[in-house]
Amino acid sequence: MTLVIPKINQGGTMNKSMNVSENVETTTEKSSRRDFFKKTAAYSVSALAAASVIAPVKVKAEDDPAIMEEQPWATSWGTPVTANLYGQPSPYESNVTRRTTELLSSGNMKASIAVTPIQDLSGIIVPNGLFFNRHHGGTPEIDPNEHRLMIHGLVDKPLVLTMDQLKRYPSVTRIHFIECPANGGPEWRNPQFPSIQFAKGFMSCAEWTGVYIKDILKDLGLKPDARWMLAEGGDSSHMGRTVPIDKVLDDAMIVWGQNGEALRPEQGYPIRLLVPGWEGNLCVKWLARLEFASEPFYCKEETAKYTALTKNDGKAIQHFYANEVNSVITSPCPEKPWTDLKKGDVVEIEGLAWSGMGTIEGVDISLDGGKNWVEASLKGLVLPQAWTRFSFIHKYDGKPLFLSSRARDDAGYVQPSVKQERDAVGVEGVYHRNGIHTWEIKENGEVHNVQILS
Repeated sequence: MTLVIPKINQGGTMNKSMNVSENVETTTEKSSRRDFFKKTAAYSVSALAAASVIAPVKVKAEDDPAIMEEQPWATSWGTPVTANLYGQPSPYESNVTRRTTELLSSGNMKASIAVTPIQDLSGIIVPNGLFFNRHHGGTPEIDPNEHRLMIHGLVDKPLVLTMDQLKRYPSVTRIHFIECPANGGPEWRNPQFPSIQFAKGFMSCAEWTGVYIKDILKDLGLKPDARWMLAEGGDSSHMGRTVPIDKVLDDAMIVWGQNGEALRPEQGYPIRLLVPGWEGNLCVKWLARLEFASEPFYCKEETAKYTALTKNDGKAIQHFYANEVNSVITSPCPEKPWTDLKKGDVVEIEGLAWSGMGTIEGVDISLDGGKNWVEASLKGLVLPQAWTRFSFIHKYDGKPLFLSSRARDDAGYVQPSVKQERDAVGVEGVYHRNGIHTWEIKENGEVHNVQILS
């Protein structure tokens, strides 16, 4: 086994603080509570022994002040409903944020990325405030009343739509992930970050509401020689990407809603393109123009950028789009280690799998870096071009592990090892890296980012 370990350290912590008020509890109340827990202690021990997955707990409730003493928040008025008319997370979750680093910027934070804390999320829906951001010219402030979408080129009836006119088309709602094609890209030669957020946080999954482009084209009429669509943004970078007409007429959408509310400004308000399963750069934000043509437009973002160098001849693959089948274990990870576990504890290994090619069919788990595999369970919703949660119950024995996951989808694709990926495409390309990801679990429960090359 050839092992590669990270060479760049990147991390950060935030302090939590709170203000609590004093409270008074009578001796009678304390005695009553203590008597209750003494009577039920035997039942508590039995229940814990029967549990399939447990975290370290105090069995003697009477020794825990958090149980025995009335807490401040239970003895005084809470915050009124008028305090936050747009809800806010608890201050105790203040460390759960998007994060940035100069290593991933293009000279300033207006052309950079802020990555999602996938280690702290539940389910498959990413809150709008944590959805990853990739900007090429900063976030514009657009008045939706003044925004227009122009559709022209090889259509019978070119037109310009206001937001109100666009929203008159029948809407659809779908759950899909968006993934930057550079997700995992910093690790194309070696593991760079001892952090899942920076290694794999260039992606998120959400519920989107908008209109299929094919439904708009029913009114406009598409000319027979229309084979490509240019999507152009209205921001200062005028982001432009070319999309083949087959995808446009399949499931490409213009969306204005994300997770039940309007798009956030950093997510393209008032409208963006959504190309399910395909690389995030195609999902042009602040969408202002769609042009149909017989040839691709060869935009800057698909010539100078977002191409893949081939292994031997130095040529670049220009038009490739779908994000390949992929997975990563989110717990444990460097931000969520096993340092609090004891030998014999039963713990859940959990992670995310996704594929732009279709629907996740299964995920395998390896505890020894790929020598042996066992099948994990899929949990929750299993949808096409969406995140899928997987789970595996493990009895911790305190020994070192090399923990890996390998996903497969219903299109017949299986996630390759790092070696298989390098043998096929080399180490020069940053984009579309989907080799099997491995965490090294130390004896003390610490988790390190590594690559296994053989």
